[in-house]
Amino acid sequence: MSKQILDGIAMKRALTRITYEIIENNKGVDNLVLVGIKTRGVFLAQRIAERLKELEGAQVGVNELDISHYRDDVSDHGLRAAKQVAEFKTDVTDKNVILIDDVLFTGRTIRAALDGIMDQGRPRKVRLAVLVDRGHRQLPVRADFVGKNIPTSWDEKVAVYMSEVDGKDGIELI
Repeated sequence: MSKQILDGIAMKRALTRITYEIIENNKGVDNLVLVGIKTRGVFLAQRIAERLKELEGAQVGVNELDISHYRDDVSDHGLRAAKQVAEFKTDVTDKNVILIDDVLFTGRTIRAALDGIMDQGRPRKVRLAVLVDRGHRQLPVRADFVGKNIPTSWDEKVAVYMSEVDGKDGIELI
């Protein structure tokens, strides 16, 4: 049985709030680059970039990051060097980077993403934006921008639906 946490309208409001917080925290959009963690983090980053353009009139670069080769819970670490992540479209060196993901859980995905970003350049700052923070951290990771805090038990799942891949927007607790 699933329980709806946010519908599409509430999800859009949460992303708008995150966008305003990013603008305020960065004092505008100068020197800003968004990095979305594949898959849903990329779509969230693109939506935030569109909203930033509407609000600030400036295009912000969006990079896609596949963290699969940076995970600490995969057995073949030797493949990391051989299967390097594709180059970012927008340079992150000396930029203020907003790392974006759909759900923050143990923190291991974010740790892997930080390694991926550092392989691409040396940002001035990296901040984390997530649509959902569900708790249960295994690493000392905290989001700077959160759409919704959802307390969960360890065995519950948070499902984020996005129209780009799922045909609808929303968040459910399963």
